Amino acid sequence: MQIIYFLGFSCMFYLALAVAVENVAVLEPLAETNSMQTYIVWVEKPPSNFHAQSDHEDLDSWYQSFLPQTIANSNQLVKPRMVYAYRNVATGFAAKLTAEEVEEMEKKDGFISAHPERNLQLHTTRSPNFLGLQQGLGLWKGSNYGEGVIIGLLDTGIFPDHPSFSDEGVPPPPAKWKGKCDFSGTVCNNKLIGARSFDGGKTTGGPPIDDAGHGTHTSSTAGGNFVKGAGVFGMAKGTATGMAPYAHLAMYKVCSEQGCFDSDILAAMDTAVDDGVDVLSLSLGGGSASFYLDSIAIGAYGAIQKGIFVSCSAGNEGPDYNTLSNEAPWILTVGASSIDRNIRATAKLGNGQEYDGESVFQPKDFSSKQLPLVYAGAHSHDSSALCDVGSLENVEGKVVVCELGGGIGRIAKGVEVKRAGGVAMILVNPDFAGYTTIADAHVLPATHVSYAAGVSIKSYINSTSTPTATILFKGTVIGDQLAPKVSFFSSRGPSLASPGILKPDIIGPGVSILAAWPFSVDNATESKATFNIISGTSMSCPHLSGIAALLKSSHPDWSPAAIKSAMMTTADVLNLGGELIVDERHAPANIFATGAGHVNPSKANDPGLIYDTQPDDYIPYMCGLNYTDQQITVVTRKLVKCSEVEAIPEAQLNYPTFSLFIDPAGKPQNYTRTVTNVGPAKSTYELVVESPHKIDVSVQPEELTFTEVNQTMTYHVVFTAQKGAAKDGINFSQGYLSWVSGQHSVRSPISVIFDT
Repeated sequence: MQIIYFLGFSCMFYLALAVAVENVAVLEPLAETNSMQTYIVWVEKPPSNFHAQSDHEDLDSWYQSFLPQTIANSNQLVKPRMVYAYRNVATGFAAKLTAEEVEEMEKKDGFISAHPERNLQLHTTRSPNFLGLQQGLGLWKGSNYGEGVIIGLLDTGIFPDHPSFSDEGVPPPPAKWKGKCDFSGTVCNNKLIGARSFDGGKTTGGPPIDDAGHGTHTSSTAGGNFVKGAGVFGMAKGTATGMAPYAHLAMYKVCSEQGCFDSDILAAMDTAVDDGVDVLSLSLGGGSASFYLDSIAIGAYGAIQKGIFVSCSAGNEGPDYNTLSNEAPWILTVGASSIDRNIRATAKLGNGQEYDGESVFQPKDFSSKQLPLVYAGAHSHDSSALCDVGSLENVEGKVVVCELGGGIGRIAKGVEVKRAGGVAMILVNPDFAGYTTIADAHVLPATHVSYAAGVSIKSYINSTSTPTATILFKGTVIGDQLAPKVSFFSSRGPSLASPGILKPDIIGPGVSILAAWPFSVDNATESKATFNIISGTSMSCPHLSGIAALLKSSHPDWSPAAIKSAMMTTADVLNLGGELIVDERHAPANIFATGAGHVNPSKANDPGLIYDTQPDDYIPYMCGLNYTDQQITVVTRKLVKCSEVEAIPEAQLNYPTFSLFIDPAGKPQNYTRTVTNVGPAKSTYELVVESPHKIDVSVQPEELTFTEVNQTMTYHVVFTAQKGAAKDGINFSQGYLSWVSGQHSVRSPISVIFDT
């Protein structure tokens, strides 16, 4: 069984996503359920001679024909076998089965495959301004703040009474909307137009109340309305708003304390497509998987067939390589970066040295007087160094240095320090976390500092018999010229599922993000306008989902691939200081951390050229991945014969980037790309190439001249390894290929790994 996790870095809460569909009540004796588990079963579409009164009845009967024909004894308790029957994004069902029953099912005509469901994990005010979105100007004005676009979120639920979900200024939803609201009374409105819960086949249970906060936070980030005076502990004050403040929101609660299960996720996507959403936002994932085994990839493919844009978090398993979730090329895979705001808390040592860190909790009455300082791991007790629950002693009245990590939450470490009588905490990074610091709502005076600062602080402790420190709280500081910086936790490529597609696609704000929260974290107000600051690729994903809604409102004729291309080819590769974007080490971030770069919404609204892709274009690509015909059928929901399809290598897909594996002694690699003119009718683009190290890049033609809007042109590119490639010890390099006109620069990153 696999669990899908939230990609909110601060949340260790399991969620599951499901699509509501009518259940088929095949019954089983309760006594036989001990060895059963939920399987996802993929089948072919019903044969032409298999008819019922309606399409739904046809599918229901077809699915039911695969289930064990058990006859319940009248004296036994019974319960339904069928969990979900999928109709819109997949051909298959979820059912309670034993391994032996699945083995018997494999003998039936029309059966493709079955596997136990997975359980996935969540990837858990300043950001609109940082992204260049300003009230009454530019993309916000041009898209009318996302008006008329429906964003569906699969998450932990939502707190509907929050002012971020007020419908002031929001028109009624479009006529195509068919969704439901499971909240009672008039809680739903023109802003929050849908609210459903999915939990192991129960699709009409209680309302999708958010007990975790994650879903409320992501929803308000994507499409929250304007809320003046937002902040936490008096910090980061200003007007809070989502990326698309006049878009409509629909919440599909798919996660519970038991997790986010495959069957629920697929059911929620199935329902959302039928409801009429325009954008799907999923801040959760379960690591790399082949696309025919990945419920999110399968559901997303069904969604893009209906023109629905799908945005997913990349994961929080960085900074290691090959740690991505949600890698399918028809999904926008989003990594996390910082914004230019930090909520500063400075550790001041007895020797006068100061080290800047961050904390949302900024007590005004904390004395600047020096206090005894102790490193919890001074005696090499790992649990003490990590400030694990119950590990601390002899820290009364002291400032305690704690190490980040160990599976113990940052705030939980402060809880332990406070329990043991400590008066303040300095949280220090391990080496892999580098300079990434996170502002949290700590329970005591605290600061989170970098690895370098931690080394210096521990060195100072070892240099004197009476080390002391205090924390100086300096409030909100704007203008970090290194922003955006890639956070250490943001998952990195290359993709394991498809190495020839560059992932992540893009990065967006995901560090210390202020957004709506179901309850007060500072106990400072009884207002419903409660906010929290949390971090993760869970936070960056809804930023991109909201921006996609703006682009869809501004360009209703653009396909999901066109919107994705517009974001990627216009992404920023320089920080506010005009230098290359850096990672957690403050070294230039490579392409497997940034993807195409950091989203620039205004530029994405006017990209000049786009790389478009239609759903059927992914079939020869999947044949090139050596998937079997049946495996591809699971994804596409139609019979595919790769023997009749001209398979293509991964890098031949009409993608806005190039991800190459090149044998230094091998033949040149040849690819084509087709671009569509969405800029001025008459325009000419010149080629600009920065070749990767030891690679020759040849492009024909070197000039593209357009005379019409929506005109397409194809160019050919050849990548050739130079003599001596990889012999200098450099096995990876990157570059870019751009088409530049007087008004536009359309940039495609190139990654090269020498396959030695």
